[in-house]
Amino acid sequence: MLERLIDQMRLIHHAARIVAGRWFWLAALLPLLWLGFQYISVILGWRATSYEIVDAQNKLIGFPLAILAAGLGVRVIAGEIDLRTLEIAYTVPGGAHRVWLAKLGASFLILLVAEALLAITTFVFLTSFAWSTLYGALQSAVFFLVLAMGLGALFKSEAAGGMVCAGVLTLALIFTELRISPFFNIELSADLDAVERMARLVQNRIGYVIITLAVMLLTFGRAEQRERMLSG
Repeated sequence: MLERLIDQMRLIHHAARIVAGRWFWLAALLPLLWLGFQYISVILGWRATSYEIVDAQNKLIGFPLAILAAGLGVRVIAGEIDLRTLEIAYTVPGGAHRVWLAKLGASFLILLVAEALLAITTFVFLTSFAWSTLYGALQSAVFFLVLAMGLGALFKSEAAGGMVCAGVLTLALIFTELRISPFFNIELSADLDAVERMARLVQNRIGYVIITLAVMLLTFGRAEQRERMLSG
């Protein structure tokens, strides 16, 4: 049992190095640069008002976390294509999807660490927030992690997949008040009654669990088509 656990840890460590590079642990620190800029903007008076609870989910935590997620996700499959190492993945016993799952797992752990650092920094230096804020930020990050992976596999390129994902991310940020947005923030719907707020929140949360799983399964289905992925 212990040996199996150690093997899994080694696999995740190796997957993290492939996705985020040799210094993969630095990836979790990169989103803090965004918070550093936000803090400086408040101190120097570039921002008229200080940050509030409503800003925590997306503007302070969700946005930089989603950027990191997209950057990691697009490398899960498309990174193998760009490096001409995709064919090796198809030799793994049990299917190439085991490689993708290991990379997704490593990316998810990096996102968890990054979110913890963002949450602590936001709480200490910028504003307080509810626990539900952290789930909302993580939901959007995981969605863009999987979406970027899918787009990278679809276009067979990190650059192309990343650009399309950036476009989707930008649109999602514009419509954060709508329940169809992965960045849906219930704090922006203060004018609704408690029942309606809860209904929209549950619809969004459950909906994106289903959507994220569907995108992941569709991506794995396409990526397992060896001839199609290796052609061109």
